[in-house]
Amino acid sequence: MNLADKVLAVNNDLPIRTDRPVHNGKVRSVYWLTEQDSKRLIKEKGYDVAEDAPLAIMLISDRISAFDCIWHGEGGMRGVPGKGAALNAISNHWFQLFKKQGLADSHILDIPHPFVWIVQKAKPVMIEAICRQYITGSMWRAYAKGEREFCGIQLPDGLKKDQKLPELLMTPSTKGILKGIPGVPEADDVNITRKNIIENFKAFNFRASSDVERYETLLKQGFDVISDALAELDQVFVDTKFEFGYVTDAAGEEKLIYMDEVGTPDSSRIWDGPAYRNGEIVENSKESFRQLLLNHFPDPDILLNKDRMDERQALARDNALPTDVLMEVSKTYVGIAEKVTGKTLMLSENPKAEIIDILKNKYGLID
Repeated sequence: MNLADKVLAVNNDLPIRTDRPVHNGKVRSVYWLTEQDSKRLIKEKGYDVAEDAPLAIMLISDRISAFDCIWHGEGGMRGVPGKGAALNAISNHWFQLFKKQGLADSHILDIPHPFVWIVQKAKPVMIEAICRQYITGSMWRAYAKGEREFCGIQLPDGLKKDQKLPELLMTPSTKGILKGIPGVPEADDVNITRKNIIENFKAFNFRASSDVERYETLLKQGFDVISDALAELDQVFVDTKFEFGYVTDAAGEEKLIYMDEVGTPDSSRIWDGPAYRNGEIVENSKESFRQLLLNHFPDPDILLNKDRMDERQALARDNALPTDVLMEVSKTYVGIAEKVTGKTLMLSENPKAEIIDILKNKYGLID
């Protein structure tokens, strides 16, 4: 079997029983289960959810996206070996730690296979909850140009690139295009302030204004749990993105939970501790791939300038990246997953066949 066959690139074509279209995201595909299958699994497996809760199979892939494009490699490599399994393993680890430490539940109910989550439907809070402990990336680029206010927070003069910030900053942005909120542009991924959220909490899908404080608490607690655990591994947790939503449990209680993924190399920046103390930045996250792309192409502005999206998509479509580039990314993802979980990451020879077998024979979701 060649390397390309071990990559799960297409993940929206499995014969899972569903009566709705498969939702195909950049990295994950979501199969909504039929009402009958959802009810049957809740009963059979004893999931702590309302008996009529809609469930879904969330299937990760090895695709890699950066700068809002999907990239591929030579020799038919449509993704990065081990990336999907690494992302799921890391998220699973942090979600379990959050639960163990009494923070909040996640949307995951069951993990039938390293690539697969069974999740409950949540009503999402329409915020990309971003936390920053160091000044780098887009924040540094804006700061270097003279900007001092970020999401309503004033930063002092004299900060240096990549230095630790005086405190953990919450710099939220919109998730999707929100309409009719005063002072918030009708565009995806625009920075918002705490004041915007509190004054319009219902527009962001919060049930009550007190939940804004709850989300901030969960954000800070989640960041601290991951940061402390990574510090023990001599890794620096730089910044990250969380997502939240509401679900109803078996007792009929509505609660705010973590959803999507947490603390992964896709949603966070993680730096190597010894290198950082030595004045170097060694990325153990997708940021290393982004930097590689910026260095690889002669005109990096195409990747950074949203007005050049057509050219950027053409760049991703027409350029197969060298195999060693994707293998370097694989090494980063697998390496940090094994560091975080303390376990060897088992890579499937044929993930699709394994998934079909498990979902058919153990969950009765494939005819």
